[in-house]
Amino acid sequence: MAALAGISAAAMAQDKPVQLKLSHWVPPSHPLQEAIQDWADDIKRQSGGTISSVIFPAEQLGKAFDHYDMARDGIADLAYINPGYQPGRFPIIAAGELPFLFGDAKTGTGALDAWYRKYAATEMKDVHFCFAFINDGSTIHSRRQITTPADVKGLKLRPADATMGAYTTLMGGSNIQASAPGSRDLLERGVADGIYFPWGSLVLFGIDKVAKYHIDASIYVTTFVWVMNKAKYEAMAPAQKKAVDDHCTTEWAIRFASPWVDFEHAGIAKVRAEPGQVLTELTPAQLDEWKNAAKPLKAAWADGARKAGSDPDQVFKELQDQLGTYKAAY
Repeated sequence: MAALAGISAAAMAQDKPVQLKLSHWVPPSHPLQEAIQDWADDIKRQSGGTISSVIFPAEQLGKAFDHYDMARDGIADLAYINPGYQPGRFPIIAAGELPFLFGDAKTGTGALDAWYRKYAATEMKDVHFCFAFINDGSTIHSRRQITTPADVKGLKLRPADATMGAYTTLMGGSNIQASAPGSRDLLERGVADGIYFPWGSLVLFGIDKVAKYHIDASIYVTTFVWVMNKAKYEAMAPAQKKAVDDHCTTEWAIRFASPWVDFEHAGIAKVRAEPGQVLTELTPAQLDEWKNAAKPLKAAWADGARKAGSDPDQVFKELQDQLGTYKAAY
């Protein structure tokens, strides 16, 4: 065994060094930065030092909306993607954006990744899929109090993704598009009345300074993927590919997402402790109103999945089965 390990180490030492450009679009103070660093450091360890990485945060290599194409085109070797930033482009994974679906973000990450793997090969065929994950349960934060879906009528909200944008429209509101880094300015200038956002990032981006009203309930989660440039992956030596493969698993998806989930969840207490903040707890009847308002979203998602050549009933049942397996259902 020791001899085999020695041979393996020697083989890796002969592999051509590879440096990866890892791109994301949140600040370096965001917990995602540390998660990416952990992932990169562990790959470096397994590859015997032949795979090193440089992280480019805060849209240094390109805008948040462009990160999938950046990975496809080799501007970045690996990139952090919000599929919902491009409505209609990734209709299958959009099932994960449906409201009131995930009850736990850590086990939910496991469920999402385990479910989506077989569909990623087709839906994201331009890149090498690594894993999918979600953040913590998120909600609506606004400049005026919102308690029921009727309160959204006439308001302008910044959606987290295309599904939340459709939700706003169903309730009689309109959408103002912006990436996470550009959202505070819209609220500060009164261009937007509210925003769909997780709690910890609300504080990190300073949005709590301009949105004082919050629905104290988990309405939705956002799906994300970590993808790699295909040519970069294919050019690697076998041992290097294995190092990447071993870090593109459901287990790694959960490890990658967990610090961010904890960070977002801790944000609830931070906002609650700030003077002047108003957190509205929904009654069971009010929560039912929000759930009923969301029902047409599933039919709209099913139409998109059907147009993409999938059976939406089968696809959604598989997702529900994984939510059950991972004990992650709402």
